[in-house]
Amino acid sequence: MNGSQRGLLITLEGGEGAGKTTAAGHIRAWLEDRGRTVVSSREPGGTPIAEQIRSILLDPESKDMGPITELLLMFAARSDNLDQLIRPNLEAGFDVLCDRFTDASRAYQGAGRELGLGPVDLLAQVVHSDVTPDLTLLLDVPVELGMERVGKRGVAPNRFELAKHDFFERIRQGYLAQAKSEPDRFVVIDATQPLEVVEKAIEQALETRLGKKL
Repeated sequence: MNGSQRGLLITLEGGEGAGKTTAAGHIRAWLEDRGRTVVSSREPGGTPIAEQIRSILLDPESKDMGPITELLLMFAARSDNLDQLIRPNLEAGFDVLCDRFTDASRAYQGAGRELGLGPVDLLAQVVHSDVTPDLTLLLDVPVELGMERVGKRGVAPNRFELAKHDFFERIRQGYLAQAKSEPDRFVVIDATQPLEVVEKAIEQALETRLGKKL
């Protein structure tokens, strides 16, 4: 049990093929080994309504969707995830591990779709002015390697994965710029390294940044 204190919100960020799913499983196990109760979520998604929105956003048939529509749908899903899953569990003292959060919107819609940070930050203020991640782990890989990994999954690409190289390069630089501007919250992990090295770096980040809160 985590006790009566508010739980921790830990977010995982990174471009396509960064290895977030594998990392999430390792982080959850690390926290549970220390007696924490962990609830996992993802964005877009995490709740039935948000998962329906996710299916629209990822559907290649939604290829004509405009950037503003995309951003608004992302925050509609996020709002439901916050209301139904993230806030209640944090308040109950459980940790929430979320695969992507608003930093993804800053990277994908703000930088990738070139909307800028203004619209993203405005919606963030409306939707979750009361919730900020305690720690954000950014798994960083060059675009070429990330897309090579995606190609090896053996599944049809989603709407985002069909985008061109320049889109993903803007996303990567958008992420790195955020990490540079908020060094107290972000830890950048070189995800080109072997899995055991990446996991060790993640453990060190968790221990260093969250040790006093655990």
